[in-house]
Amino acid sequence: MKKFFYYTSVMVLIVILLPAIIVRSCSPEPAPPQEPPVAEIPEKAYEIMVYNKDTGSSETMDLEEYIKGVVAAEMPADFDLEALKAQAVAARTFAYGRMTGAYRSKQGVHDGIEICTDSTHCQAWVSKENARKKWGMLFAARNWNKIERAVDETKGLIMVYQGNVINALFHASSPGRTENAEDVWNGKSVPYLRSVVSNDEASKGYITTVKISGDELAEKLLEAWPDAELPEDIANGIKIVDLTEGGRVKTLKIGNITMKGTEFRSLLGLRSACFSIASGDDGMISITTTGHGHGVGMSQWGANALAKTGGTFREILTHYYTGIDIVSISDLEAAARDSGN
Repeated sequence: MKKFFYYTSVMVLIVILLPAIIVRSCSPEPAPPQEPPVAEIPEKAYEIMVYNKDTGSSETMDLEEYIKGVVAAEMPADFDLEALKAQAVAARTFAYGRMTGAYRSKQGVHDGIEICTDSTHCQAWVSKENARKKWGMLFAARNWNKIERAVDETKGLIMVYQGNVINALFHASSPGRTENAEDVWNGKSVPYLRSVVSNDEASKGYITTVKISGDELAEKLLEAWPDAELPEDIANGIKIVDLTEGGRVKTLKIGNITMKGTEFRSLLGLRSACFSIASGDDGMISITTTGHGHGVGMSQWGANALAKTGGTFREILTHYYTGIDIVSISDLEAAARDSGN
């Protein structure tokens, strides 16, 4: 009888308990409790108030969308992608400086509005629709996609000098060198707007000659300087006194008038203050200019030349803006908060 109970107990252990133990040991470990997912903080969107000189109205735009319109208006879409990226960062820096009040535009043009679409006053801008019309059906999609890529791949990046946003000036082309800021506008020198080498010979209209009669020039001079005493042979009476480091006319004299080269450029609507003057047998005065624009900051054609030789947008910007750093707007603002500014 004892043997019967013994064998029965062993059979129960083998048939019932042992499988249960085996099944239990093979069961998966319970999953550890998971922490709830951390909600992503949306990236801050920046907006800018823009005065449209063509419509005479203003509107608030997303900053990055606005920059796409600036790049499309300011630089040919067939330029190298790295040059377009450099233009995007320069345009964004220029705009951000005015959004924050670090720099202000000339009063009386669009008071109370941060920036305008007039390239002679702020920076050019074109809508996506008008840019595509300008390019035509064959190139509209390709060009706009390239502009978008240049802006998207530099999103939020701006230039600073010693932690402060810079005044990112730029121009079309230079005659071998850019200009020191103080040689173009009265004021103190700007450490990041210095004269640097620039290869712009491929630019359109790099060398241009215009003609004006002596009588027409005298009329313009007397309108600006009513008390001027002009030489009879005005063509041969123009004396260039000195040049800037960038090779442009710094000062010239005509009769008893001494003026800056930039004033003479403005008076006659010349493409550049880098000019030479000659009189012809036909009695006309020939004025030959080299380059296009004020010459300060980044040369757009020079930027493209650097990009074509392998330069990145960062290398282009650090070449034309001396001693600058490239940072994101969010990092700059975070640093300002941390420092209590």
